[in-house]
Amino acid sequence: MIDSVLLANFVATCVMTGVIWFVQWVHYPLLASVPVDRAIDAATDHQRRTGQVLAIPMAVEGFTTLGLLISRPEGVQIIWPWIGAVLLAVALGSTVFVSVPLHAKMAANPTADVGRRLVVTNWPRTIAWSLRAVVCSVMILQVLQS
Repeated sequence: MIDSVLLANFVATCVMTGVIWFVQWVHYPLLASVPVDRAIDAATDHQRRTGQVLAIPMAVEGFTTLGLLISRPEGVQIIWPWIGAVLLAVALGSTVFVSVPLHAKMAANPTADVGRRLVVTNWPRTIAWSLRAVVCSVMILQVLQS
């Protein structure tokens, strides 16, 4: 049987992975093309709405990642929760130190360059969350095989 913490981590990670790919391929390119005179409203709405959608999955992912480090499910090799935690640190670090400041610039003083930089600098988050989905899948397979 799959550990509930691992299952919650997997679901939250898959939600985040799906959202980040949508943002990477659809939302950020569209945000980058918003005319400068409408960019402040678009950036402000983006921040508010994104926060509303992602607050719960991000919290679940964070707490369950810690839970997996504290109490690893039977059958899961010790390295996998740590790899998942490092990848989450990359994704969240990139969010806090790169994406949030760029969104703040877009909301205060929008330029086409800021929009393009959002698309380019989002790749570390996209890759990190995608790899987290793989890591969670590996952990689930290890539990099922044990």
